[in-house]
Amino acid sequence: MCGGPIRRPGVQLAPGRRASHSRGPVRGYAGVVDPAGFEGEGVGGMGGMGGTGRIGTGRLRRTAAAGVATAALVVPLTAAVTAAPAAAASCNLTTGPYQREVEKFLGLPVDGRQSASDCTAIRAFQGKHGITPTVGYAGIVTWRTMSTMLAQQAAGKTPNKAGKCPVNRGRIACVDLTRQLSWIQDGAALVYGPVPVRTGKDGTETRTGLKKVYRRELNHWSTIYHVWMPYSQFFDGGQAFHSTTKSMWNPPGSGGCVNMRDADAKKYWSLLKKGEDVFVYGTKPGT
Repeated sequence: MCGGPIRRPGVQLAPGRRASHSRGPVRGYAGVVDPAGFEGEGVGGMGGMGGTGRIGTGRLRRTAAAGVATAALVVPLTAAVTAAPAAAASCNLTTGPYQREVEKFLGLPVDGRQSASDCTAIRAFQGKHGITPTVGYAGIVTWRTMSTMLAQQAAGKTPNKAGKCPVNRGRIACVDLTRQLSWIQDGAALVYGPVPVRTGKDGTETRTGLKKVYRRELNHWSTIYHVWMPYSQFFDGGQAFHSTTKSMWNPPGSGGCVNMRDADAKKYWSLLKKGEDVFVYGTKPGT
């Protein structure tokens, strides 16, 4: 959950605070390294991040060829490149499994071989969106993020072309987990969006189905993650639309809420009201 208001009988709240249930201690965010791919998502987090390390379909897989001691899996690159500048020392010059796809996405020369300039461009992309470790490796997490962006761009102004979000319920907020997109429509008419969103990670997925906005708070305080959740509109337990300062493409995802950019969350606040429908469908890549 993201810190939704769950009231319990007899619980006294301090003035100005809302009650929220807890799922236990929050773990810190750290990179996970794939022995074969050098790239993984984070573990734990704050402010609706959190999650289990994920590679590919979501479970970290080790191949039989990776029969190396755990201690040998993570080696500081500076130890191997002592004479190079600090920036170059933090680059992984290994060719990744998605090298050609990543090169094409970034507008680099497509030769399928990692170079110093490739690494610099990939690292910049990873750093912008919080993909760790930020070492310029063209692995599954980086390519999955880029693939999601391409699917979002392809949606254009007809996000409901496949007709998966109901058009017979009047105004409704649609959330497509597969493409990490959301929009508001009135019948078949697009009202706002589509906009990129950041939904629940593996283990705290945003739940699918037809919901209704049941509570709105202009600036909700999460007692789980100890952060403010501006423009919160709760639609399922503790799950809500709300703004965040994180990139919409920052893996592994939220604690279940639909994270939005500030301008989009503010627009949703002005367009939706209590009792209006929300429809969540699809499966987030990597969950």
